[in-house]
Amino acid sequence: MAKILVVDDEADLEILVKQKFRKKIRENVYQFIFAQNGEEALQKILEHSDLDIILSDINMPIMDGLTLLSKLPEVNPILKAVMVSAYGDMHNIRLAMNRGAFDFVCKPVDFDDLDLTMEKTILHVKQLQETIKAIKENNILKMYVDENVINFMTNKEFESSLLKNEMLEATVLFIDVCGFTSITEQIPANTIVNLLNGLFDTIVKEIIAQDGHVDKFMGDAVMAVFRGDYHLDRAIDAGLAIRNQIKNSEEIMFGDKIYKPQISIGINSGEMVSGNIGSASLKRFDYTVIGDAVNTAQRLQSVAKPGQILISEAVFHIAKESFKCELNGEYVLKNKSVPVNTYEVIE
Repeated sequence: MAKILVVDDEADLEILVKQKFRKKIRENVYQFIFAQNGEEALQKILEHSDLDIILSDINMPIMDGLTLLSKLPEVNPILKAVMVSAYGDMHNIRLAMNRGAFDFVCKPVDFDDLDLTMEKTILHVKQLQETIKAIKENNILKMYVDENVINFMTNKEFESSLLKNEMLEATVLFIDVCGFTSITEQIPANTIVNLLNGLFDTIVKEIIAQDGHVDKFMGDAVMAVFRGDYHLDRAIDAGLAIRNQIKNSEEIMFGDKIYKPQISIGINSGEMVSGNIGSASLKRFDYTVIGDAVNTAQRLQSVAKPGQILISEAVFHIAKESFKCELNGEYVLKNKSVPVNTYEVIE
């Protein structure tokens, strides 16, 4: 239903409008609100935030229609006005249009023509409302969905390629906030969420700085993926920067308890599958990477001590020319049949 504000000082116009549009009023196509001058109209606009269009006369007491037009952008910039006036000369029409009128209808009113003008104006306003709604939803979406996913969704082959995937060489970074689970039993939930969000923000900034993207947040851990040229170097640089930022962060006091944030990091590079993982029936997907290289990165993080950045032996032989690394020892990683040699990235 379109909500329409009629602004005119002619007392009989309200009756005439209700008569001419009685069928659409009954069918809930139109709802009319009435005001007798521009000042009263501004008050009605504040009271009815869901107004779609205005039908306004020009010559009215207290505040005329042209003055009302000039004030509309301040109170409701989406609201569009159609001027309905006996002053239908070109000067007044141009004056009204230049002040933001959407259209102009001359008195005596041809109500069929007015109805068509209203429909056109309402359609324009509804399109504006949908556009603004889409922008707001898109901004909200960006808070929850990685930019790579949004870019993928805007691709014209999005629906047909929903279940397709690709093989790629990339590096995966897993970062875990150490000791976080233990403090959740002692600190209010809201405080925990604020603390974790603050740490995540620090971590994410360094990932973005190295042109990586956050794949997902998993409880108190973060998974990030680096693609393209020098993806391994960029991932290790991000890991080192994150470790330094967290190391230099201040201790956090919770009453008589002190928490010093620490992280452990696992990094691995190799071939992996990128695509939408999930259920078409449920219409729920996670745009992510999977594969042995990804699993190994997570396992490396699980055995890393606070402050450590662990890599596999294969990654060490690639990274040793650019980074100082030390042998960290062998570990039997989950779902691995043989022990894995690990190296710690120092700097």
